[in-house]
Amino acid sequence: MFTGLIREIATVKRYQNHILTIRSSHKAKVGDSIAVNGVCLTVIRVRSDGFDLELADETRSIIDESKIRGRVHIEPAMQLDDRFEGHIVQGHVDCVGTVSSITPRSNGTDFIIKVDPKFIAYIIPKGSITIDGVSLTVNDVYSDSFRLTIIPHTLKETLIGSYKAGSKVNIETDLFARYIDHILQHRSAKKPMSWDDVDQIQALY
Repeated sequence: MFTGLIREIATVKRYQNHILTIRSSHKAKVGDSIAVNGVCLTVIRVRSDGFDLELADETRSIIDESKIRGRVHIEPAMQLDDRFEGHIVQGHVDCVGTVSSITPRSNGTDFIIKVDPKFIAYIIPKGSITIDGVSLTVNDVYSDSFRLTIIPHTLKETLIGSYKAGSKVNIETDLFARYIDHILQHRSAKKPMSWDDVDQIQALY
């Protein structure tokens, strides 16, 4: 599990035969889980200046290859004694979105991100979303896109400040929205929901 708070901007040295080699100051161990631009990957080799990770076929079928080039966000998995900030992030990318517009404001910058409409149900106004591993809050949701307002600190400390219209981004939608939708779909197919079912869903929050 992750929090969506970026710990370092690392550099991809090489991507070959499904193996991603990262140059990083983070001292990883073999078997560690590390999110790279929001994608949870496993360390399979430690090097003097970083580590290697392996990408499964499923992962490669979802993400855009531009997300494993150049500079990347990394976040090691949470430890049991870590302070919990950001929001609950699994590192399971749902889809790739596209930055459709960027509009500077007086105290932030609005980004409109376009996605496949089938994922809109899992994107909640004022809820949490992960963009390339960064925990952010959704402002507005439309039929096939959503709006984020990124504060100057986030623009400065992450790669989001370098994004342009047309940039691709890894998106992980709200964990609880996905769970609730799954429960509703499967319960409604079997029997009407009871108040116990409603209480169970509320307990997830």
